[in-house]
This record gives sequence, structure tokens and C-alpha cells, in this order.
Amino acid sequence: MTTESTNRSSKPEPGYTLPSDRTWNFHPELPLRDVSPFNWSQGPIRVLKVLVHSWLPITDRLIVVGVSVLTWVFLSPSLETAQVFAFDWVAAVYLRNLVLMLLLAGGMHLYLYTFKRQGNYLRYDARPFHKKNALFTFNSQFRDNVFWSIASGVTIWTAYEVVGLWAYANGYMPTLTFAESPVWFVLWFVFLPMYGVFHFYWVHRLLHWGSLYTKVHALHHRNVNVGPWSGMSMHPVEHIGYLSSVLIHVVLASHPIHFIFQLQQKVLLAISSHAGYEAITTGEGNDTGLKVGDFFHQLHHRYFECNYGEPEVPCDKWFGTFHDGTEEATTATRARMKRMRK
Repeated sequence: MTTESTNRSSKPEPGYTLPSDRTWNFHPELPLRDVSPFNWSQGPIRVLKVLVHSWLPITDRLIVVGVSVLTWVFLSPSLETAQVFAFDWVAAVYLRNLVLMLLLAGGMHLYLYTFKRQGNYLRYDARPFHKKNALFTFNSQFRDNVFWSIASGVTIWTAYEVVGLWAYANGYMPTLTFAESPVWFVLWFVFLPMYGVFHFYWVHRLLHWGSLYTKVHALHHRNVNVGPWSGMSMHPVEHIGYLSSVLIHVVLASHPIHFIFQLQQKVLLAISSHAGYEAITTGEGNDTGLKVGDFFHQLHHRYFECNYGEPEVPCDKWFGTFHDGTEEATTATRARMKRMRK
């Protein structure tokens, strides 16, 4: 993990200018590089290492796999039960999803922002959240984020899951079992996050277009300085589009556990990636901890018209919207924004 002291002493490559200390409280080594598994210029060994390190030794993605397995085995209705919509099992799924969100977003907010167990160590933007600001619902950034995450986010997340389980149970979605195809069963967990990034890039770019931005996506972009509750604070229309990547299961055979994993990965990792911190540690100065934050996406919240996707699938590099964190990239992004507004 890159520490703050290393960050401050790092030197940019020739031709690049680092942002000043007033711009960010902390940032990883800059410029950001394309270290995705699709960058074959790294060589096959490096590409393999990138893939392995995205899962091992312990990553947030691997944790979500474990959560999805436990969810399917212990906290989901059987397919026989899901054949018919009923209040009891639908409400149970909603309650389970609500608890998952409260535990993750609420727990991270308490640890990082209420109890301040790390102070500002590894925090990207040290400015406080907005209070008494009419831009936000209830005049509060925190309350605004909690409201939209739960009222819209948990509801639409649950709606997708309930309809999906019903569709599996009634044969409307092709089903795959581990016994039938163990290799593809496992590879689904590798493929789905990458497909999700590609899907997110294009849905996200669409949301930055015209009235879709002003009437829908602007709600999420109230958060220039993000926290755990910012990740799923979206307009209902955006929640529908953001989670619609699960519709791939309508055409490709999968197991309900893959469906649950994809939804949980989209929701839970949106929460953790908006933590506002590079990693969660046991205290200031401790370099060991769980990587959670995403400076790549933090740049999007600061500069808007860049980094629409995620680093794992470098759509922003491919389509000219990549911001590497340097001052040169900021200048180019601002120039692109001016052209877009003409």
C-alpha cells in the first residue's frame, strides 16, 4: 500500500505535473497507469498477476463471493418457494438487503467518519461533508445519501433480485449447475465483474448526456466529496440502469448464486469504492489494511467528464476519457467539458 509520505515524495514522470497538496489530502502514485488485464503490453506474466491480485490474498471482491454464497445457502428462498410471489419471502429478501447495506455503509461511516479511527490518514479529500445545504435532500449530504440509498437503492436492488429468482424458479432464465459445467460455473465469477465494468461505462456515459444528467445523474453528483453512503445514492432511474447488467442472465445460462453475486457486487462494492479512503486500516500510520477506495472514480466526482468506467476494463483509455490524476489530464478534461457545453 502506498503511504501518505511516499505519496508526497513521489516524483512524476517527465512531462507530467502532480497536483498540489491543496488539491488532495492523499493520492496514490501518479500518474495512474493502465494495469488492467487487457493491457497486453505489460506481458503475459504481469497480466496473470493482475488477475490473481484482483482476487487474492483477500480482496473486497472475494469477500462478496463469500457473502453471496452464504446469502444463497442461508438467506434466500428456495426456488420452489420463489415460483409464486408472496409477501413473506419478498419482504425477507428486502430486509436482508437492507441489513447488508446498513452493516457495510453504516459500519464504514461510523468507523471512518463518526469515530474517525483513521483520522484523515489515506483519505483523498479531507473536507467535511455538507450540512445545512439546500442542494441536498433534508439539507444534509449524509441524510440525502442515506435516504436515496435505502428508499430507492435497496428497493430496486430487491426488485431485480425478486424478479430474477422468480424467473429462475419458473424456467424463464436458463440455469447452469456446478455438476453440469464446473469450469464455466467458476468462470462466471471472473467474467461478471469485467462485463459489469463494460456495461457501467456505457450506462454512465449515457447518464452524462443532456437531460439525463440534469434530471437523473446530477443527484449522485451532488457528492463531489464522497463517503460510503454516496455509492448507492442515486435517482431511481439511475438505479434501474446501473443494476441492469444482470439482464445478461436472461440470455446466458447461470445459477441463481451468480445472479445474487452480481447484484451484491454492484451494490456493496459501490459502497466500499466510495469510502473516500484508499484503504481501511487499524489506525493512522498502519500500512496494512483492506483496499477499498477508488481514486480513479474519485477523480470522476471531482472533474465529472472523465473516468466513467473502472480501471479493470480500460474503456476510458480506449475511448479517450481517461484522467490519470495529473494536472495535464485536468486541463484536458476541462477543455473537453467546454467543448461539450457549446
